[in-house]
Amino acid sequence: MAVEKSVEIPDKPYFRIGEVSRLTATKAFVLRYWETEFPMLQPIKSSKGQRLYRRQDIETVFVIKRLLYDEGFTIAGARRYLRDENGHGAGGQELVGGSASSSERAAPARPQHDERPAKEVGKRMRQKLTAIRDELLAILTLLERK
Repeated sequence: MAVEKSVEIPDKPYFRIGEVSRLTATKAFVLRYWETEFPMLQPIKSSKGQRLYRRQDIETVFVIKRLLYDEGFTIAGARRYLRDENGHGAGGQELVGGSASSSERAAPARPQHDERPAKEVGKRMRQKLTAIRDELLAILTLLERK
């Protein structure tokens, strides 16, 4: 998995959620939510119940963040992308959330289809929803006058 170029992950086996939050510039509550939405993101728990993220978990967080924030995927779309595009490497070995070593993990493949149409659909949908909101506010203003 590709990691953001500007962030170097320290060479240690486990990271607490606060460290992962700082490294990835992602709030801890978002990381906990992503754990529920992305089965490949499964930090282990210490004997005290603290989340301990491994390097591959941090790399997965970077990919999830890129898919959601930079490429405009929905959570379901990002989950599907990670499952379909990164789920299996050569020989069918699971790469995301699996036991493959970092040397065996491949960089995420770029989507074969063009993502721009989905972004344009999202933009148009947002514009339509904004117009509907404005109309509803105008109706509410009229109703309040009576």
